[in-house]
Amino acid sequence: MNFAFKFKYRFFNAFRELFVHHHGSLEFRAKVFALLIAANEQAPDESFVIVKDLGMDIYEQDEARANLLMLTTREIVQKVQNNNGLDIDKLVYHIQKELHIVPRYAKKIDIKALKPLVILTKDEDTLSYQERILEFLSNLKQQYKEEH
Repeated sequence: MNFAFKFKYRFFNAFRELFVHHHGSLEFRAKVFALLIAANEQAPDESFVIVKDLGMDIYEQDEARANLLMLTTREIVQKVQNNNGLDIDKLVYHIQKELHIVPRYAKKIDIKALKPLVILTKDEDTLSYQERILEFLSNLKQQYKEEH
């Protein structure tokens, strides 16, 4: 990435609440992706390419939003991996809390779209953990779908 590109996205990342339309929705999606990626301590960089590709589909080929989704996801994963005030349990709590506040976000949990992130996993224990996370997200989505 060139300097101008990095600067632009770091700037938007720092001030996304002010400059990004529907920043809450984007951050919720990033948290869902990050939950699955961070569960794999050896997550390959390819995970973030998958997130960007999914973002291109979600945001109808809007590369700027897809990049922002990827960078926000990477930022959250790094916070979890560096134990920077966030861990898997807190991330789950944040996702549940946001769904409680904004139940329509449950529609943004796309289990089918998340599966390519699990396919990258080589370790059997990690794979099992990620599959349980997918099951949890699926149940959470179903719960909010039924309630609202």
